[in-house]
Amino acid sequence: MTRHGKKYRDAAKLVEPEHRYPIAEASELLPKVSFTKFDATVEAHLRLGIDPRHADQLVRGTVVLPHGTGRKIRVIVFAQGEKAQEALRAGADEVGADDLVKRVDDGWLDFDVAIATPDMMGGVGRLGKKLGPRGLMPNPKSGTVTFDIERAVGEIKSGRVEFKVDRAGIVHVPVGKASFTPAQLAANVAALVDAVNRAKPPAWDPGCELIYHRRSQPRLPRRAAGGEAQSRTIGPAGPNNSRARDSDVTRARPG
Repeated sequence: MTRHGKKYRDAAKLVEPEHRYPIAEASELLPKVSFTKFDATVEAHLRLGIDPRHADQLVRGTVVLPHGTGRKIRVIVFAQGEKAQEALRAGADEVGADDLVKRVDDGWLDFDVAIATPDMMGGVGRLGKKLGPRGLMPNPKSGTVTFDIERAVGEIKSGRVEFKVDRAGIVHVPVGKASFTPAQLAANVAALVDAVNRAKPPAWDPGCELIYHRRSQPRLPRRAAGGEAQSRTIGPAGPNNSRARDSDVTRARPG
């Protein structure tokens, strides 16, 4: 049987396991159950009730969170000439052409998002084995292969996140930090829910679940989501959990 510390137990007492919390109420409660010394990442997880093994049931897209994720995003851009200058003006952390391709090929991966102009993909393509498994490969579907470099860099720096359904039919996205105000968290979740609704496939199941909680590990957020029907919300996640367990969450209805 799992044993939890005093801080965890005190936080768990604030949550009613069978109560359905509206998003606004859940956002008010979530900072109160955060007991870590660092600024924990808040995630939302949306169970869509679909089977992503079928091509007509895939959900993928991007959304600009109105209050960002609370993280400083390191962006590199593969571009040359005027587009390279445009990337620098937009605030990209590293910009280059073949030299940057070689640097990454040699093992440098100190960045969160890679953007490339279409004319650079011939060289960038050979980085697929290194960047693909890490989710860093530029992709036109996620808006990271584009000639509109200024817009792409600006959106990512201001809080654009990508979401994609996993093999279990769940979308995972970070929606902020525990230090965010309840209004900021609720606004970010609302923006995410709207984006997922717009990307919904024909086989969408209107009875979906939302799991909305804080990550209690100081590692890079890579999951989350929001939902529009009946849902699960907020709960203190264990120190080694990347998802909340059934005993760690409360049920909620986005309001």
